[in-house]
Amino acid sequence: MEKTVNPELVPVQQADRILSLDVMRGFVLFGILLMNINGFGLGFGYNAPTVQGGDTGLNLYTWMMTNLFFEGTMRALFSLLFGVGMFIFLDRLVKKGAGIKAADVYFRRITWLLVFGLIHGYLLLWLGEILYDYALMGFLVYSFRSMAAKKLILVALLLFCIGTVWNYFDFAGQKKLVNQVAEANTLTASGKELSKELKAAREAWDDQVKERSAEATAEFNQGMRNGYFGAVAFLAPFNMEFDIEMPYRTDVWDVLSMMLFGIALFKLGFLSGDRPAAQYWLMVLIGYVIGIAINYYEMQTILEAKFSILSYKQADVSYYWGRFFVSIGHVGLIMLFCKAPFLDWMKNGLAAVGKMALTNYLMHSVICMVIFTGVGFGLIGKLERYELLYVVVGTWIFQLILSPLWLRYYYYGPMEWLWRNLSYRKVHAFRKSPPETL
Repeated sequence: MEKTVNPELVPVQQADRILSLDVMRGFVLFGILLMNINGFGLGFGYNAPTVQGGDTGLNLYTWMMTNLFFEGTMRALFSLLFGVGMFIFLDRLVKKGAGIKAADVYFRRITWLLVFGLIHGYLLLWLGEILYDYALMGFLVYSFRSMAAKKLILVALLLFCIGTVWNYFDFAGQKKLVNQVAEANTLTASGKELSKELKAAREAWDDQVKERSAEATAEFNQGMRNGYFGAVAFLAPFNMEFDIEMPYRTDVWDVLSMMLFGIALFKLGFLSGDRPAAQYWLMVLIGYVIGIAINYYEMQTILEAKFSILSYKQADVSYYWGRFFVSIGHVGLIMLFCKAPFLDWMKNGLAAVGKMALTNYLMHSVICMVIFTGVGFGLIGKLERYELLYVVVGTWIFQLILSPLWLRYYYYGPMEWLWRNLSYRKVHAFRKSPPETL
């Protein structure tokens, strides 16, 4: 790679960064770990507290807290920020007169993100990998870059609606399946023969129950406790299934929608902290009142049904709307924090974490791979849900200390630097020059 730099094609300089976005990235990155830790530490049992993780006491309160305030919203905000980052990246290149070269750099950047995602999922042993999905949706974001903010919001809302309808039909299908199984059980108890349809329904139900069983959970945990190459081979089919299914079933309504909404908020000045405080307070009020009410209904639906499969499908019907409004509340609260004339040390720490978002995100997986898989201590399935919070808080503290220290000596996080070099096909300065001494 060349050492020379074309002035039209250079990455964002530190002085050009938007502090509020970096602080928000730091917040959201920590929130992502708060949710992902359940997948790292509980495996298949993360969504079935009665099977693994615990459904009473502190474990239940932990599940309730995360479902009310963080479930889905952290991924939504992560998607929002990635969409904004992609838009800013391309917009600044275009404004510098890069022309068609801007598109070349943009698509190289997205392609390398896709490669990082595949490496992350398959080689860093993370089943909940999202970079691959962001890259795929990033290819679509390009076509919306010039759309007005109001139209972007309308498209995002339309995508929410489509996802909601799809979830409703999933719920209706699951409800029909439950009724068919009940009918099959009644006929079997009376000694009557089952129709082909009822036999198929019972088989489908048995497969679902088996997937959530203690035996299946234990089998998954044991597979992840294998040595590194054994765990890679064990997890690969699961990653492949996710990579095939998620882009068309979930990503458009879940990821692309929030990317477009984020670009709209940025164009309207909400994410740079330029709006009056009253408008952010309104976001907090409307977002939390509506969003938490929806999330509370979903939570109660699941609790009253004792975490049944059907209850999760029922809660999914309103899923996109609860997380959307809570995300609006989170955005308002984070922007108010950024505008507040105090706690600058915390803002700077979170901003440093946000500037190294890709590095820190991948670091989560490395840390958890060592803690939970056979690569290290093999603790998957051995900690209760509330005990996983110790790992979360410890990682937060570590990254709050490490990130500012790293950026004192280096311009970028290591993964950010590598990503820039691959995107621009140039080697950029990495280590800052030491101050001159007299």
